[in-house]
Amino acid sequence: MADESVIEAIEKLLAESPERKFSESIDLAINLKNLDMSQPKNRVDEEILLPHGLGKDLKIAVFAKGEVGLQAKEAGANYVFSEEELAEIGGDKSRARALANECDFFVAEVQYMAQIGKNLGAILGPRGKMPTPLPPGKNVADLINSARSSIRVRSKDKLTFHVSVGRRDMDVQKLSGNIETVLSRVEHSLEKGKHNIKAIYVTSTMGKSVRVL
Repeated sequence: MADESVIEAIEKLLAESPERKFSESIDLAINLKNLDMSQPKNRVDEEILLPHGLGKDLKIAVFAKGEVGLQAKEAGANYVFSEEELAEIGGDKSRARALANECDFFVAEVQYMAQIGKNLGAILGPRGKMPTPLPPGKNVADLINSARSSIRVRSKDKLTFHVSVGRRDMDVQKLSGNIETVLSRVEHSLEKGKHNIKAIYVTSTMGKSVRVL
């Protein structure tokens, strides 16, 4: 896809959408075609590192202990939970839901994954927020820094789905770079590539939609 067409779509969106008193999210609406979405193999489920980030601070929670927990705090994790705190959260569904809604990304040492799946899977799973496992020896700071610029693109069983690619106050070229990255990954994940894409729109939180493809 020509980069110029993406830039033109973003500029048109910004020109036709009045500015709000808050920084709006810039999203893509992706419409697929000729796919049976009841078949898991046809669904899009990609974690994508945006080259220019999301233009906002993401809230990250880490399930870890000891030295790894300290490293997570130093790396700027918003929450670091021990094994005992994990059990407490698992027993308090309202707190668990609030945490799931507040945090954008979760990381967990591998030994906690089974417990998280049992106690929090029903809450985190449907939101696409199951923790990224932290293998022994991997630097938790690297994972946290990567998470701040990563998004999860999930179609589930729908032909149309949305994904955030940045904020309105970001540079147009940076938004374009993020969009190009997402579209390339989505296209490569589809059985027939771009032939499975019906249409793509760029939109803002309270603005119009402009067709990109």
